Amino acid sequence: MIHEILPVGPLQCNCSILGDEASHEAMVIDPGDDIEQVLALLRKHNLQLKQIVITHAHLDHVGGAKKLREATGAPILLNQNDQALLKMLPLQATWLGMQDPGKVDIDHSIGQGDVVKAGGLSAQVLHTPGHTEGSICLYLGEEKTLIAGDTLFAGSIGRTDLPGGSFEKILRSLHDTVLALPDETVVVPGHGGLTTIGEERESNPFLVKT
Repeated sequence: MIHEILPVGPLQCNCSILGDEASHEAMVIDPGDDIEQVLALLRKHNLQLKQIVITHAHLDHVGGAKKLREATGAPILLNQNDQALLKMLPLQATWLGMQDPGKVDIDHSIGQGDVVKAGGLSAQVLHTPGHTEGSICLYLGEEKTLIAGDTLFAGSIGRTDLPGGSFEKILRSLHDTVLALPDETVVVPGHGGLTTIGEERESNPFLVKT
């Protein structure tokens, strides 16, 4: 698997470019900004983009999706429970002091149990509400990798004080869904450095059982 992690935009959202080396098909997860750099990485690896997957509809994760779709023709996939947040993108831009990306339309809604594919790559969709109602993670079982969006970070969890957030729900998502994954699973958070499920189970102050 080709996996490039590109921190994009003012908030340095981790955008993942995942490519299948055999078919050269790819998916991009959370293209929040800096789309020219994303396109350059797709060209570098000779990849054809098949899916644009958004873990949740905060501006720093979805801001470049429209531009990337226009450049590649790839559809945008997002859980429909974040539609209200999508409609708030102009307001989000005002809050963050960032440029309004314009109206972003979802091509397909994805939820628990769905699978997104690019060539031989296969990622299971885990619905993990809490940071937002429509937050998802992507689990690539064969590659032992979790693209966690803003649900889980190294040593922390997603904030729940924004519209659609719920501390109770994010803890339930983490304990019931995310921590059910194998300890060796590498976690790619929405921001910051990589970690593993095992490390977070042992040391994350929000997850350690007392």
